[in-house]
Amino acid sequence: MKKYVFIFLMYPLFYSVNAQEIGVRFGEMAGNNVGIDAALRFNNSRLHTSVSFGEGVGLDVIYDFVYSPMTKTPKFYYYMGIGLTTLFYSDFELGAVGEIGFEYRFKDTPLVLGLDYRPSVIIIEKTAFHWNGFGFNIRYIIH
Repeated sequence: MKKYVFIFLMYPLFYSVNAQEIGVRFGEMAGNNVGIDAALRFNNSRLHTSVSFGEGVGLDVIYDFVYSPMTKTPKFYYYMGIGLTTLFYSDFELGAVGEIGFEYRFKDTPLVLGLDYRPSVIIIEKTAFHWNGFGFNIRYIIH
């Protein structure tokens, strides 16, 4: 019975999903410099997550609003959002992260390339501002 209730409640979420993307991100995030990057796209928004490795294991979960500035090139778009960041190392860190960036989807291949900037503010365990969150994304589109 619990399984059917779960499916009933989650059906609208999965019905509105356009595509999933998975790949890698190179750049500063949650104190690390490389990570597994994934995006779950909705109509004009997405849930963007990154699991990073380096000086521990980091996790960024960001809710982005996606915009396409030009209707003649719908494969180019930019986005901005806000979310949570955490790092599991010798100490636990938790904070807020912002994101702004742009991406290009290729026409004939299911590939996305993007550049973004993720500044973050760490609140728990220590107080710090990380301003150097520039990154490069390569993701594969799963329909």
